[in-house]
Amino acid sequence: MIKVGIIGSTGYAGAELVRILTGHKEAEIVWYGSRSYVDKQYADVYRNMFQIVDAACMDDNMDELARQVDVIFTATPQGLCASLVNEDILSKTKIIDLSADFRIKDVSVYEKWYGIEHKSPEFINEAVYGLCEINRDKVKGARLVANPGCYTTCSILTAYPLAKEGIIDMSTLIVDAKSGTSGAGRGAKLPNLFCEVNENMKPYGVATHRHTPEIEEQLGYASGEKVVINFTPHLVPMNRGILATEYASLKKDVTYEDVKAIYDKYYADEKFVRVLKENELPETKWVEGSNYVDINFKIDPRTNRIIMMGAIDNLVKGAAGQAVQNMNLMFGMDEAEGLNLVPMFP
Repeated sequence: MIKVGIIGSTGYAGAELVRILTGHKEAEIVWYGSRSYVDKQYADVYRNMFQIVDAACMDDNMDELARQVDVIFTATPQGLCASLVNEDILSKTKIIDLSADFRIKDVSVYEKWYGIEHKSPEFINEAVYGLCEINRDKVKGARLVANPGCYTTCSILTAYPLAKEGIIDMSTLIVDAKSGTSGAGRGAKLPNLFCEVNENMKPYGVATHRHTPEIEEQLGYASGEKVVINFTPHLVPMNRGILATEYASLKKDVTYEDVKAIYDKYYADEKFVRVLKENELPETKWVEGSNYVDINFKIDPRTNRIIMMGAIDNLVKGAAGQAVQNMNLMFGMDEAEGLNLVPMFP
C-alpha cells in the first residue's frame, strides 16, 4: 500500500482527495493535515466521513510527514508548498502540489501574477506539469508534480489538439469560462456568500486572473509560439463544474471531419477525455463528480472561426482527481485506479 499524507485535507480539494483515496485499492491516507482543525476528528469536520474516516487532523509538519509517507499532496494556498519543500524532503518522498507554486516555469511571471516571492525557485525546472494527457511520460519519472489549475485543465485540453496541429491562429484565442463556487475554496469570503451568488452570475478577475499565464505557457509549448490570450472567468450559482467556451480564427479551411480526426488523434485512447458526438455540446451536469473532460467544437464558416467547448468537475479533474491520476502514474499503477467515478445525476 502507498502511504499518503495530505496537507490541507479540510479544504474542498483536500476533502475530495480524501473521498477519492478512500476508495483507492492501493493507497492509504495516514496523515490528514489541517492547520485549522488540528486534533479535531476529521469526520467532525466533514460529516459525510462519519464511520468512514476514524482519524484526527494533524499539522503541516512536512519534515515529519516525509519520513512517514510515500507521497504528499499539498492542497494549500499559493506559497505554502514552496516555503516548505527542500531537497531532504524530496529525497524521501514524492510531492504533488495542487497550488500554483511550480506550474509556471518563469519565476518572474509567477511572482508578478501571484504577488508573492517564490521561496524555492531551484525546484521549478524539475517540477513536471501534471496534465496527464500531455505529459504522461514525464509524470511517471517525477518526484515533484505541479498539479494544474481547474480553469487551466479545462481550457488547455479543449484547445490543445488544434494548437498542436497549427489549425488555429493563437493570436486570436479567447477563453470565456464559468465556474461553480467551490472553485473559490472553503474559506468565508463576502463575494461568495449565498445572497451574493444566488440568482446571480458575474465576471471576475477580468484581464488579471492568475490562471491566464498558465494557459498561455502550456498552449505556447503546444503551438511553438508565444501565446497571449483574453481569459475571462465567471462565477455561477452552482457547487461544482467548469464550462470553457473558446474562440479562435481558423488558419485553413477545414471540415467537421478534419477537426474531429485531429481530436481523435490525441484523445481517442484517453480514458478521461470524451470527445462528444457531432452537435452534442458539453454540459457540466454530465461530468459532475467524475474525472472526465467532455469536449466538442463547432465551425462557424460565416466568421471563419472555430468555437471549442469543454466541461469538467473543477474539484475532480480540475484538482483532486487529476492529482490521484498523477499519483497513479508516478507509482506505476493503473492510471484510472480510484477514478472510475460515474458522473452524478441529478
